[in-house]
Amino acid sequence: MKPYVLLIEDHDATRFGFVRYFSKEGYEVEEAADLAVAAKAIDANRFDAIVLDINLPDGSGLDFIDTIREHDPCTPIIVITGAGDIPLAVEAMQRGADNFLTKPVDNAALLAYLGKTLEIGMLKRRLSARKRLEKQEDIFLGDTPAMLDIIHLARTAATSDIPVLITGETGTGKGVLARWVHSQSARAAHEFVELNCSGLRGELLSREIFGNARGAFTSADQDRKGLLDVADRGTLFLDEIGDMGVDIQAQFLKVLEEKSYRRLGDVKLLRSNFRLICATHRDIGSLLQSGLFRQDLLYRINLMTIHIPPLRERMADLPAIVSYLLRELGASEMVVSGDVMAMLTAYAWPGNIRELKNVLERALLLTPRGGALLQAHFSNLAHSLYTRSAQCARTVREVEEMHIMAMLDKVKGDVEKAARTLNISRATLYRRLKQIKESAAG
Repeated sequence: MKPYVLLIEDHDATRFGFVRYFSKEGYEVEEAADLAVAAKAIDANRFDAIVLDINLPDGSGLDFIDTIREHDPCTPIIVITGAGDIPLAVEAMQRGADNFLTKPVDNAALLAYLGKTLEIGMLKRRLSARKRLEKQEDIFLGDTPAMLDIIHLARTAATSDIPVLITGETGTGKGVLARWVHSQSARAAHEFVELNCSGLRGELLSREIFGNARGAFTSADQDRKGLLDVADRGTLFLDEIGDMGVDIQAQFLKVLEEKSYRRLGDVKLLRSNFRLICATHRDIGSLLQSGLFRQDLLYRINLMTIHIPPLRERMADLPAIVSYLLRELGASEMVVSGDVMAMLTAYAWPGNIRELKNVLERALLLTPRGGALLQAHFSNLAHSLYTRSAQCARTVREVEEMHIMAMLDKVKGDVEKAARTLNISRATLYRRLKQIKESAAG
C-alpha cells in the first residue's frame, strides 16, 4: 500500500508541485489549503505522515500540531517554515514535530526527509506497541491440552492479519480472546474497536459501522465517524456477527472486497486498513441453511476458526480457572475447600466463565475478611444443585467422587498433588479412593 501523506500548504503552486512530484515517487497525497480542511481530513483518515506549513490563512500550524497529536500520538510531522522563523521551527519540534525544513523547499530534500520521518513513525509505533505488550498479562482460559491448543492457535493468529472467527457459547471468553489476539499483534499500538451486532438492527447498525455525513437523515447535524474510521490500522471486533442482518452483511462484504466504503449520505470514498475478528455463539451452518447468513461473507471471515468449548465439557480446567479468577478479583490467598470445589464442579455452568466469575465475586462479598469460602456463600448455586440433584438423583457422594476422579486425571494420578489441590490430606484422599473402589466393585 502506498504511503498516505497529508500536505497542508496554502500556496497553490507550491502545493501542486509537491503533489505532482510525490505522486510520481509512489506516495498518495491529500491536499489541504487551510487548517479547516486539514481538520476534516484527519477526522476522516489516518495518515502515514503530515507535511505542515506553519503560517496558514486561518491559524498557526504550531497549534495544529496539538490537534494532530490528539488524533494519533505517533503520526510523523514535518514542519515547513520561512527562513526567518527558525525559533518557530524549534518550538514546533518541542511541541511534537519530528523534522522541519525552511523555504524554499527542494523536492528531493523533502523526499529524503519524508523517508526518514516515516521510519521515525514506524519506530514510534513499535515502541508504543512494545510498552503496551509489557503491561499486558498473558491470557488464561484453562490448562488442559485442548485449551493449550486453542492458545497456540491464538498465538498463530496474532502473528498475521488474517480474519479470525471465534465460536463458542456465551460467556466462554470469546471477547477476551479477541482482545488478546489484538494485543499480541503488530496492530497493538492502535485501536481495538468492539461492536456487538445483536444490539443494533438495520440502519442503526449501518450508521454505527460506516458513520454518516451531515444531512444524511433528519437528526444528522454533523459528520460522524463510523467504527471503520476508528479501527483504521487497528482491529475491528464484530461480536455476535451471526445476528447481523443480511442487508448489512452485503454492505460489509463489499468493504472486505474493495477495502473502501462510504459514510451514509456521502459520496466520498474512504478507506480503512483494519484487521477483522468476528465471534458468534450461534451455529453458522444452520444460519447458512436458513438463508440468514451469506456464504460469501463466511468465506471472508473464517480464514481461521477458533472454537472455545463450554466449561461443562472441560471440568478438569475448573480448579485452575477458579484460582485465576480469584487472583483477578484480588483474593489470591483465599482458601477453597474440597466441598466447595466439588459443588462448583457439579454445576453445569450455562453461563460459562462469565457466570463463574460472577458467582465467585458474590461469594467473596459474603466472606468475612480472613475467612475461607464456604458452601453457605454459594446459596444460589446450592439451590440450583439441589433442584438438579432431585431431578437426576445424583447424591453429594457421587458429585464428590466425580470431582476427585477428574482431579486425579488432571494431575496424571499424582495422589500427593491431587490432595494438595483438593485441600485435603493424603490419608483422606486414600480413604476416599478406597471407598470409591469398593463402591465400584460392589
